[in-house]
Formats: sequence, structure tokens, C-alpha cells
Amino acid sequence: MAKKGNRVQVILECTEHKTSGMPGTSRYITTKNKKNTPERIELKKFNPILKKVTTHKEIK
Repeated sequence: MAKKGNRVQVILECTEHKTSGMPGTSRYITTKNKKNTPERIELKKFNPILKKVTTHKEIK
């Protein structure tokens, strides 16, 4: 049986990387509880291309 619940996978993409003009993207995959946080999440994660911690927002 599959798990039933409100937890869904989301993709986080770097916001500063788009404006930097450098090639590539920084993306992370995580899960969130859709019932508790219906809006898009925003987390600070490490961007290995820019070599610093940046803001990553949920896409899709």
C-alpha cells in the first residue's frame, strides 16, 4: 500500500543565479506538508556555482 498524506515533493531553484548570468542552475528537491504550508516556500541553501548561501524559491 502506498502512503497517504499531505506531504509532496517540491523543487527549489536559486533566485540569484538567474540574474548573475552564469551558466547552469542550482536546484534542490525537498518535501513539504501541503496542508500546513499551502503557499510556496523559500529557503536559504548553498549554491555551489556561486559558492555562497542564497535564497531558493519553490518552482512549478
